[in-house]
Amino acid sequence: MKTCLWAVALAAVVCVASITAPQSTATVSNLEELRQQRKEAAHRKRRIIYNNDGDDLNAFIRECKQVTPDEFLSRRTSAVAGTQVDTIFYCTGLCFGILRYDSKVGDNHVRIALEAGKLPREKAEQFFSKKLDAMQMMINFCRKNKIEIFCSMRMNDTHDGSNKLLFSTLKKAHPEYLNGTPEKPPKFGVWSAVDYARPEIRDLRVRMFQEACENYDLDGIEMDYFRHAVLFKSHATGTAVSQEERDMMTDMMRRIRRMTEEVGLKRGRPILVAVRVPDSVGYCEAMGLELARWLEEGLVDILIPGGYFRLNSWETSVELGHKHGVPVYPSLDESRMSCNWPDKNEAAKIRNSPACYRARAAEVWDSGADGVYMFNFFDPHSPLWQELGDPKTLSGLDAVYTTSARSDSGIGGKNGLVGGRRFLNRRVAFCPERPLKLMPGRPASVDLRVGQHVGGEGTRGLAPEVTLQLRVKDLASTDELAVKLSGQSLVSSTRQAAWLEYPVKPALVVKGTNRFEITLKAGSTAKPVVEDLLLWVRYGKTR
Repeated sequence: MKTCLWAVALAAVVCVASITAPQSTATVSNLEELRQQRKEAAHRKRRIIYNNDGDDLNAFIRECKQVTPDEFLSRRTSAVAGTQVDTIFYCTGLCFGILRYDSKVGDNHVRIALEAGKLPREKAEQFFSKKLDAMQMMINFCRKNKIEIFCSMRMNDTHDGSNKLLFSTLKKAHPEYLNGTPEKPPKFGVWSAVDYARPEIRDLRVRMFQEACENYDLDGIEMDYFRHAVLFKSHATGTAVSQEERDMMTDMMRRIRRMTEEVGLKRGRPILVAVRVPDSVGYCEAMGLELARWLEEGLVDILIPGGYFRLNSWETSVELGHKHGVPVYPSLDESRMSCNWPDKNEAAKIRNSPACYRARAAEVWDSGADGVYMFNFFDPHSPLWQELGDPKTLSGLDAVYTTSARSDSGIGGKNGLVGGRRFLNRRVAFCPERPLKLMPGRPASVDLRVGQHVGGEGTRGLAPEVTLQLRVKDLASTDELAVKLSGQSLVSSTRQAAWLEYPVKPALVVKGTNRFEITLKAGSTAKPVVEDLLLWVRYGKTR
């Protein structure tokens, strides 16, 4: 196995020769010009940002027929050319110290997998003999197709807690850098997380980004703080993160910004800095990230709020970013909503459907956001790449609106923050993980956000069929349930398996907040539970 010279890495910054970046004509000659050009670049048109987690690389080597760039790109990338994808974030930084290319700062994941017998040797050796490089192949594709390209790194990914192939040389050599051990795991987070209170960790993270910026012709870098959100040993033990620790992270952000400016001046154009963080300033501060301060100091060019959970309306993040002249791209992550139904995956299947992604994207656009960020969505042939990046293309397409697409269980759980739910400002009456118990004669109000006009203006002349679905358990008769939308009774309910369906007049549905009222008949002896609420908007005929 290639052994990284960690002692050297920790002792000094090694100048890394630019072996892959093409020669670029210098367009800026001083820092003032660079910063002005960076500001302009930050506000480029980005309808959809596509985050590729990089898992296509090893899968390509395992399964390919030919070891070629075209076959690598065909897995997740080639088909998005010409779609609404304007930017690709390619993840090269996995668990701390593991990278997807040869590095003087970390281990090459491909070489580790090869030497562990997890990749076919002949194909892997072809990959190296041809001097193929996933990041460079992505850059070449993006340049050819006029797509912006970022290098993304996960700031404290802990998949190595259960996958030893992702456990770096650094972590093996320095267990004192970690938040725990398999035998003595921490109270919060995973034992294999690194502690950013260690200066060695912060230094190495800066060097990883510096190496990427010097070696590759990148448009920008992304720091993904949602993978994973426990950054300090203090947090891992249940102790509040200190201001001193927050200052450490802010200083690291300043160093990364300075580095991007130094490299940008050398090559003649700027390198943008994007961060993916929880959508709450307070939550970020509690985990050690002074997001508001970063924005005030101009350390961030692109703000990506959201991930495992969502704490506020998207408008909150949009207002924050735009206040500081920073564009905002809410993260639409795949749903992992659990449910206690016969099909345990049914709730997630609904929320991962194209119809639900359209509804979620419509809400993003309605918030005033600058575009949509797609995370853990890798089908390059999906029609969504041609739909989600413009509210006009979403109009007249089927959509399903839900009370919540993502679970909120991680906000304050083991992988979250002590007391994290205090930052939850978004009202979610219920979801499949937290069903709604009805009490006789006591109306239950449920607010549902709809991001587009339903029928009429903006739907390309299409007449929608709108249906409310309620999944209700332990209801003896539908006559015992009264349902209203904006004060208007919904009638003529029918049963479809476990669901009650109510036809809804499109005129009752407004763009914005729609309030449903569900009431169990007074005197009822039933104890029904509402497990889910869905509003389907289907277009099938022209007016």
